[in-house]
Amino acid sequence: MKTKVRKTYNFLISLLIIFATYGFIYQQLFHERDIKAVYQAFLDSFNNMWFINLIILVFILMILNWGTEAFKWKLLIHKIEKISWVKSLEAVFSGVAVSSFTPNRVGDYFGRVFILEKANRIEGVFITILGSMSQLLVTFLAGTSCIFFLFLGHHETLLTYFNIPAHLYTYFLWGGGVLILGLDTLFVLLFLNISLLSSLAGKFKGKVLEKITSYILVLSAYTVRELIGIILLSAFRFIVFSVQLFILLRIFSVELPFFPGMVIIGVIFFAITMIPTVAIAELGIRGSVSLFIIGIYLGNPFDMPPGIALGIVAASTSLWIINLAIPALIGAIFVFNLKFFRRSVHG
Repeated sequence: MKTKVRKTYNFLISLLIIFATYGFIYQQLFHERDIKAVYQAFLDSFNNMWFINLIILVFILMILNWGTEAFKWKLLIHKIEKISWVKSLEAVFSGVAVSSFTPNRVGDYFGRVFILEKANRIEGVFITILGSMSQLLVTFLAGTSCIFFLFLGHHETLLTYFNIPAHLYTYFLWGGGVLILGLDTLFVLLFLNISLLSSLAGKFKGKVLEKITSYILVLSAYTVRELIGIILLSAFRFIVFSVQLFILLRIFSVELPFFPGMVIIGVIFFAITMIPTVAIAELGIRGSVSLFIIGIYLGNPFDMPPGIALGIVAASTSLWIINLAIPALIGAIFVFNLKFFRRSVHG
């Protein structure tokens, strides 16, 4: 492909991504039914210095969150191309921008790899998926454990809510606990032995499958020690954005004790992750899930005081704006650094 044509295509695709990203953010912020009430709640609190300090802390945690993700991706992608942390951060923000308007954020896998200059991009996609799998694994481990603790610590409320006989509840609780422990152990072992995936894929015949297998082989380059390190970084990220939501709930007058609050937040993130979504409905789903789960803890998710309900929606909306909308807007600028067409094709 000629240089001029290649640059034109790169520019047009970048422009399309920017329009899609900014259009999605605009739709969420100005057409979401609860956003006006959330905006007013934010303005009402802004003259409070305590509020301003906590919001600044949440923003600092956002930088820590995505900075950790950039460091994690830099470590992962190092197997095929050495890049700086700054370049990795650009790739991560670009991935957030591309993923903002795609179902279940699948665009993140492709938004990052176009920062690579020489490495095979398909291998880069599989490596990015590996990083996402580590985050999904941590969310699953934390979420399922938190579900168990939620049912263990609030059995009386849940017995009344679900109308289950006490003896059946006990069987379900401890049976579910054993099942959760077994699944958690299984998924950790599968992740730490991800190289088995390439071995399994190698058993399939056919040119297309054999080609895909050649790309999957890159996953066998990671040692168990490296994979444990990736899990720990993902766990640190999970703690960071859980603390962010806890702070935001307190800011908007949703008073939860720390340990029960973190348990509930773990269940919220687990539920949000497990629910298939299209980007256009994401903000509404986040608010609805948070309302329902915190409502169960408080006694009745369908009969909450309006002030508490607004605080929950305000907290979940603010977290979305700080952790996703703002990084997506920043990432849209970095999209111009991506190379969708290269001088020579490596993958």
